[in-house]
Amino acid sequence: MQHRRASRLKPEHRNYLSSSASATMARGGIINIKTLASLCCAVLLLLPFTAAAGRGVHGAGAGRFDYKKALHNSLLYFEAQRSGHLPYNQRVRWRGHSGLADGLQQGVDLVGGYYDAGDNVKFGLPMAFTITMLSWSAIEFGPEISSAGELGHLLEAIKRGTDYLIKAHPEPGVLWAEVGDGDTDHYCWQRPEDMTTSRQAYKVDRENPGSDLAGETAAAMAAASVVFRRYGGDARYSRLLLRHAEQLFEFGDRYRGKYDASVGEAWRYYASVSGYGDEMLWAALWLHRATGREEYLDYAVDMADEFGGTTWAINEFSWDVKYAGLQILAAKLLLEGNHRPEHRETLERYASKAEHYLCACLGKNGEAGNVNRTAGGMLFIRQWNNMQYVTNAAFLLTAYSRYLSAAGDELLWCPDGGPVRAGELRAAAEAQADYVLGDNPAGTSYMVGYGRRFPRRVHHRAASIVSHRADGRFVGCVQGYDRWFRRPAANPNVVVGAIVGGPDHRDRFSDRRSNYMQTEACTYNTAPMVGVFAHLHSERAAAAERKK
Repeated sequence: MQHRRASRLKPEHRNYLSSSASATMARGGIINIKTLASLCCAVLLLLPFTAAAGRGVHGAGAGRFDYKKALHNSLLYFEAQRSGHLPYNQRVRWRGHSGLADGLQQGVDLVGGYYDAGDNVKFGLPMAFTITMLSWSAIEFGPEISSAGELGHLLEAIKRGTDYLIKAHPEPGVLWAEVGDGDTDHYCWQRPEDMTTSRQAYKVDRENPGSDLAGETAAAMAAASVVFRRYGGDARYSRLLLRHAEQLFEFGDRYRGKYDASVGEAWRYYASVSGYGDEMLWAALWLHRATGREEYLDYAVDMADEFGGTTWAINEFSWDVKYAGLQILAAKLLLEGNHRPEHRETLERYASKAEHYLCACLGKNGEAGNVNRTAGGMLFIRQWNNMQYVTNAAFLLTAYSRYLSAAGDELLWCPDGGPVRAGELRAAAEAQADYVLGDNPAGTSYMVGYGRRFPRRVHHRAASIVSHRADGRFVGCVQGYDRWFRRPAANPNVVVGAIVGGPDHRDRFSDRRSNYMQTEACTYNTAPMVGVFAHLHSERAAAAERKK
């Protein structure tokens, strides 16, 4: 039986003000600083990231990578992760219907949504974050995604997630957090179509709160409401999402607590190490963007210190730690002047923390601490599924470069290196995207199905077992391990568009199914790259047009 990613199995260390000191956020949302000696050896082997890396260090010239193809693949991946009834236009044909009785034991319809990674559990927190990031991609890069012919597929991907989140929120004070049990699920290696493991569902409510889960789900629905109002042509659905978002925000704020204290089954797999303050600020800023109502911005300002929004300088952004993302949303308001005068001072403090993150990714924070970088150029946070931090960084760098440009070519000021223009942020994001696609020492694309060389033994139950369409015979719980998990051959199905956990701090990667730290892919790895790939494709097309 495989173990899970470190970010699930135990509290993650957090890189803040130095590469060797981290903050572990304790249960209940209280934050404690402690040094993690386990980092020391890794830090010695890492090099500080420098913006001079630019286009990468392995000769990736302009035009080497097909960003449009990468965008196309990204959206195919979400079809491979679907749970529930599959639609008639399903493009990933090796998948079938699954989880059709989800919620039945509890008397609620929880059919649908997504499996988070290579297992068959539906975890609410990472699923909601995935939908938030897909929606943010649509909001910022919708025209580029549309011109690439992928907007319809993106809207489908978002709506499959939001349809499930609506089901998971059947009344104002109840939110279903998880379907399936990680422990029993990991005992078996089965296709989703053959599942015999527990489909027990778990919820948070007024007596057993989960402000972090409620906040992230509110953020996802608020962001998606903007998307469907703008592109979906469905004002009614947009209003429905917004109503759920507002109810969930109120629920999370009134009944405060960490969801993994209420749902013990989630703690070992998706523990909310950062607490709930970041999700509540994140939700408030997304609700402000969706509604324009000042009460939500007032909340983000009033709770900025108590919830850490203006006090924590963070070097990572993930399904758990939202600070860098919400700080960038707040900085956007400041750049646009979209705030009342009395909010300015607090928004400036938010912006200073956003700048810390961005400068850390550029290697220009000086003594304040930078994100480490491998010799091959990859931003490196930790060994277990590091690629999630790479793709999220690429998105935030790309989004902020757009905000700077829209504000009249404003500059980012970093402690080490002075002013930074939008183009430098874009170049840094592109370097990370190119690393993912193959500009790395191994010459390997860490997006499955892209290029000639990519992981063939992805840690993924459905992909590693022959499709039920090719062989409909039932695959038993332990039989899957004996016959399929342990076989050395490549997976019979290619999970196109999946971005795996990726290489270690020395750019080393081992393509083994049992190497779950590196070969398991997650929905939240790929989601941020939808916007990044669309932007890079559009930039290249515009450059080619100018040369004519």
